[in-house]
Amino acid sequence: MVAEIVVGAAVAAAAYAGRYSIQAWQALKASPPRLRKFYDGGFQSAMTKREAALILGVRESTPMDKVKEAHKRMMIANHPDSGGSHYLASKINEAKDLFLGKMKGGGSAF
Repeated sequence: MVAEIVVGAAVAAAAYAGRYSIQAWQALKASPPRLRKFYDGGFQSAMTKREAALILGVRESTPMDKVKEAHKRMMIANHPDSGGSHYLASKINEAKDLFLGKMKGGGSAF
């Protein structure tokens, strides 16, 4: 008698877990979670501070030490010597220079 109750409880628990899993999967498919919003657009002809902030993944009001950390993180991920793009590396450097006030009007090499 006890064995049947234990087996019945296990079957019921498995059924509820399966039902919950199916409902969770359908809810996830209906509205996937937004983990992180990346910059969707292409680059503008003249970089603005807003675009530089989007490239580096910081806010426009971020302190300079945080901008330098973000630049370093982006360059490690996109450096041409480690398989990254020369174009992206130049845009990342241009964004850092714009934040630090070193822009001379030349902009990117590309």
